[in-house]
Amino acid sequence: MYAIVDIAGQQFKVEKGQELFVHRLEGEKGDHVDFEKVMLIDHEGKTVVGTPVIEGASVKATILEHLKGDKVLVFKKKRRKGFKKFNGHRQYLSLLKIEDILEKAPKTRSKKAAAPAAEVEAAPEEAPEQQ
Repeated sequence: MYAIVDIAGQQFKVEKGQELFVHRLEGEKGDHVDFEKVMLIDHEGKTVVGTPVIEGASVKATILEHLKGDKVLVFKKKRRKGFKKFNGHRQYLSLLKIEDILEKAPKTRSKKAAAPAAEVEAAPEEAPEQQ
C-alpha cells in the first residue's frame, strides 16, 4: 500500500514504515503529525484518486529528528570582469517515519459543523398602509 501526499508544499510517495526527509516541520522530536492532503492511495491494485484530495484520508507520521542537509555550493563568475561570488547553503530538514496510511480516518468536527444551523423564520407580512 502506498499513497501520494502533500507534505510542506511537496508531493511524496510514501509507504508504511518508510523514513523520509522533508523540509523542516514545526514540532519537536517524537511528535506525531497527520497529513490530510492525500491525493492518491493504492491498496493491492485498487487505486483511489482524489479531486484534488481524498476526503477523510490521512497519513500519520512521527518526527524522528531535525537536521541540516548536505552543503550546496553556488559559484558565480563573469569572465574577464573580475567578478566572482561564492555561496554555500544547508537546508533545514526533518526526518519522518510513516506510521500508517488511513483511507477513511475519523473526521474531526470543526466549530462551524458543531454549531447547529440557525433556523430562519419568515417574518409575517405586514398589512399595507391605508391612505
